[in-house]
Amino acid sequence: MNVDYLVMAGYFCVIVAISLLFKKMASNSTSDYFRGGGKMLWWMVGGTAFMTQFSAWTFTGAAGKAFTDGLSVIAVFVGNMVAYLAAYWYFAKRFRQMRVDTPTEAVGRRFGRANEQFFTWIIIPLSVINAGVWLNGLSVFASAVFEADITMTIYVTGIAVLLISLLSGAWGVVASDFVQMLVVAVISVACAVVGLVVIGGPGEIISRFPGGFVSGPDMNYPLILVCTFLFFIVKQLQSINNMQDSYRFLNAKDSKNASKAAIFALVLMLIGTIIWFIPPWVTAIIYPEAATLYPQLGKKASDAVYLVFARNVMPLGTIGLLMAGLFAATMSSMDSALNRNSGVFVRSFYAPIMRKNKADDKELLRVGQIVCVVNGFLVILMAQFFNSLKHLSLFDLMMQVATLLQSPILVPLFLAIIIRKTPKWAPWATVLFGMFVSWSVVKVFTPEYVASWFGVDDLTKRELSELKVIITIAAHLIFTAGFFCLTTLFYNEEKDGNKERRIEFFNDVDTECVAEEGQDEIDRLQRKKLGTLVTVMSGGLFLMILIPNPLWGRVLFACCSLAIFAVGYGLKRSAEVK
Repeated sequence: MNVDYLVMAGYFCVIVAISLLFKKMASNSTSDYFRGGGKMLWWMVGGTAFMTQFSAWTFTGAAGKAFTDGLSVIAVFVGNMVAYLAAYWYFAKRFRQMRVDTPTEAVGRRFGRANEQFFTWIIIPLSVINAGVWLNGLSVFASAVFEADITMTIYVTGIAVLLISLLSGAWGVVASDFVQMLVVAVISVACAVVGLVVIGGPGEIISRFPGGFVSGPDMNYPLILVCTFLFFIVKQLQSINNMQDSYRFLNAKDSKNASKAAIFALVLMLIGTIIWFIPPWVTAIIYPEAATLYPQLGKKASDAVYLVFARNVMPLGTIGLLMAGLFAATMSSMDSALNRNSGVFVRSFYAPIMRKNKADDKELLRVGQIVCVVNGFLVILMAQFFNSLKHLSLFDLMMQVATLLQSPILVPLFLAIIIRKTPKWAPWATVLFGMFVSWSVVKVFTPEYVASWFGVDDLTKRELSELKVIITIAAHLIFTAGFFCLTTLFYNEEKDGNKERRIEFFNDVDTECVAEEGQDEIDRLQRKKLGTLVTVMSGGLFLMILIPNPLWGRVLFACCSLAIFAVGYGLKRSAEVK
C-alpha cells in the first residue's frame, strides 16, 4: 500500500505542475480563463472532449454493469461514438463559430436575454449534480482501496479539483485533461492486456461469461437490449451535441481544429470502449464473488470490481496507478464543470445584470474565481448526499440523473442549432414540459405499467431497470422534442424581438472561424509545455520498474513508460521552431 501512496503522490505533483505552468496563460483575460481565448489545438480540445465523457463512473458504475451484464454496457459508449461522428460532420465547427466565451452567451444570442437567464440558473445546478455523481463514484472506489472514510475522500478529492480549476482556468483544465488521458490510457491498456493473457483471449470471455456474454443473466426478452442500444444512441447524440456542452469546442483555435477534435475524441472512445471492460468481464469469470467483497458499499459493491482485478491479477503499484486514473477521470469532468459554471455566472449574470456591464476584466476574473470556490464546495456536498443513497448502484444513479433531469434541458439546446425559427417562449416551455414528462415516467408510465400493455408481467429486476431507461428516453424523444418542434407553428417573425440578434448569430454559425495572427507561437508553447510535463511523467512511471514485481510486471511498467515518453518527445520535437 505504501507503493500505491507514492504513485498517487507523484501523480498529484504532476497535476500541480500543470496548474502552475499554465497559470500565466489564463491570467490575461476572462476569455483566456473561461475558454483559453479560443486558441487551443485539436488534440488538446479532443482530449478534454473525450475525458469529460469519461469520469470515474466508467471505472466504477459502468464496470459494475459490465461485471453483471456483459456486453450490453457498451450501448452508452457506442452512442458516444455516433455523437462524436455527428459532431465532426455538423456540430463541432458550428459551436466554435458561435464566437462566444460561454454556452449561455450563445443561448442569449439564439433565444434572447430571458432565456439566457433561465438556462443560466438551470445549467449551474445541473452541473453541480452531475459533478456530485462523478465525485461520489471516485469516493466509493477510493474508500475501498485505502479503507478510508468516504466523507474524507470526497473532501480531499473535491478540494484538489477545485485548486486546479481555480489556479489556471480553462488552460489548466484542458492541459490536465490531456495528461490525465494518458494516465487513463496507460492503466486501461495494461489491465486489458494482462486480463486477456490471464483468461486466454477474447474467445474465452465470450464463451465463459456467466449467463451469456451478449445478453447477460436475467434477460428473457432480448428485444429490450436492442431498444436500449438504439435509444442510447439518440440520448448520447443530444447529450454531447448541445449548446450547454458546446464549451468543449469553444476552446478550439478555429473551425477545422474543432472538427478534428471531434474525430480525435471518436477514435479515443472507439479504442477505449474495446479495452475498458475487459478487466470486469474477466473478473466475472475468475472471481464471480467479487461483488460480495465490499458489503459496506451496499448496492454499489459491484462497482469495485476493477479493484478486485487489480489486487489479484496486476503487479504491485497498479492500484496506485489505477487510483491515479480514477482521480484523473473524475478531475477532468469536475474541473470542466467548475470552470464552465464560473464563466456562465460571470458572463451571463454578474457582468450584465449585477454590474450593468461596468466591471473590468480584472474584477470579472476575481468574481469567476470566487464562484469557482463556491461551486466546488456545493459539488462536495452533493457527492455526500449521493453517498447516502446506498440502495442505488452508480450505474442506476447516473442513468436516472441523465435521463430524468438532464434530458428535458438538453432537448431545446440540441435542436437550437438545427431548428432556427421558434417563438421566444419555446426553450423554457420545452424544459418545463420535459420535466412534466419525466414526472409522468416516474409516477404513471412505470416499467410495470408499460409492460402490461403487451401482456408481459414476468420481467426480471434487470429488465425492469433497462425498460425504465428506454421509456424515459423514448418519452423525451417523442413528446419533449415533439413539443419543441411544434412550437415553430406559433412563430411570428413580426413579433420576434430577438430577430436581429438571431440572424446575426446564425450568420456567425455559418461562417468559418479562422485562427488569429500569431497563433503559431501559442501552438508551439502548448506543445512545449505539455511535452516537457509528459516526458517528466514518463520518467516517474519508469521508476516503477524498481518495485519488487515479477519480471513481466517490470516489463509492463517499462512499456507503459516508453509509450508516454514517445508522446512527450513527439510534442517537444514538434514545438521546435523551423
